[in-house]
Amino acid sequence: MTLSALLPMAVSMALLLTLQGMRAGRRRSALNEAVHELRRPLQAIALAGARPHDDDSLIVAGSVHLVTAALERLDREINGQAVPRVRRRLLIEPLARSAVRRWQSRAALRGAAMKIEWRAGGVLIDADGSALSQALDNLIVNAIEHGGPTIVVEGRLRAGRLRVTVADSGRGSGPASRRDSPVEAIARLTGRRRHGHGLAVVRRVAAAHGGRFVLRRSASGAVAALELPLAAEVVAAA
Repeated sequence: MTLSALLPMAVSMALLLTLQGMRAGRRRSALNEAVHELRRPLQAIALAGARPHDDDSLIVAGSVHLVTAALERLDREINGQAVPRVRRRLLIEPLARSAVRRWQSRAALRGAAMKIEWRAGGVLIDADGSALSQALDNLIVNAIEHGGPTIVVEGRLRAGRLRVTVADSGRGSGPASRRDSPVEAIARLTGRRRHGHGLAVVRRVAAAHGGRFVLRRSASGAVAALELPLAAEVVAAA
């Protein structure tokens, strides 16, 4: 067989192998994200037992719901099934406040103080509540693990959209030592510093809801912003 005949075959084979590699990479990434989404609520459940609070039962109940959603996605990813989009009209403030409650103990164990400032009122959006809770969890935990000791979760209306931000005060303003304490080791469960899938989850959730995710870092800290469109009736009434 001549070189001119072999060349198209070689190109075709290379393209086929590249496509297969891309598919395998996307599947691996999807599976890693699904495992990551499962790990987060399990961490929250572990923390609920590490530092008891009056609302532990609410934290555990909400976390169990997220575990169930994550297991369903993992099962579908493993079996090559489509992940259904479940949308309903939601109040976002309760989801944000629940996320802050889930991770207050984690913040305290890192020597951080966390608060929520909700200025968006009773805003409604059409959304998958579990997916949004997972996105909020990842933004908060990212700020706790990589940011400074003052963390503020804020909700505002901006240009006809809901903007939820998680801001931290930067590493430089924190204690000299921020190593894991023996108690915080409970929160890690397995490999919390691997892969960095948390922000990928946030980007995917934002895109699925017709929104966007923006992260800005500076010497004074980081601001992560999740912007989401309002429900149609809310926009019409504005």
